[in-house]
Amino acid sequence: MATAKKIFPLVLVGLACIPAWGQASKSAPTNNPQVFDAPRVTTAGTDSTVQPVDPKTYLIGPEDVLRIEVFRDQDFSRPVNVRPDGKITLPLIGDLQAEGLTPERLNAQIKEALSQYMNSPEVSTSVLAVNSKAFTVTGRVNRVGRWPLVTPLRVFDAIGLAGGFQEFANEKNIQIIRGAQRLTFNYRDYVKGKKEALDQNIWLQNGDTVVVK
Repeated sequence: MATAKKIFPLVLVGLACIPAWGQASKSAPTNNPQVFDAPRVTTAGTDSTVQPVDPKTYLIGPEDVLRIEVFRDQDFSRPVNVRPDGKITLPLIGDLQAEGLTPERLNAQIKEALSQYMNSPEVSTSVLAVNSKAFTVTGRVNRVGRWPLVTPLRVFDAIGLAGGFQEFANEKNIQIIRGAQRLTFNYRDYVKGKKEALDQNIWLQNGDTVVVK
């Protein structure tokens, strides 16, 4: 009889725990596949997949964001947007053509213009964000999105930036949409070193869309 009295409270405790266990099992998280958001054009230098802008070769375009630094003069140091007409506006200097110039060349022009107002100005010009040149990768890749075209890039490398293929992707018939053109890239043949596929691994241009079906 004494043993039964000891066991009875334990049974009640066990029964009280059953609803909690059931509730925990209902609220357990499910293993849903990860979903990648389409990245926007990336600020230069903030993403490991984006190569830094080469000030000697990159050509500035409309909507790019630049950083002008004038040593010991905070009034002139500021971020500036390249307008749709390809120009920027700076204090004292006014409008200055930026589109089509490299950051290095633009820097020399700013320095020359400021020399009329100060002695030996020290100027630094850099690209904060590339918005004028970009390409898109879409379809059965792991990271659908739009990337800045900072440096010359081929189709094969663009697929790598997009995280490679999803399951059941057609790796033999990748489409590159360039305006009215429809170009083809055979990834499978490319990795095998076939000449025709090597020729299909073209340089991407601004506005290109790579489609993986």
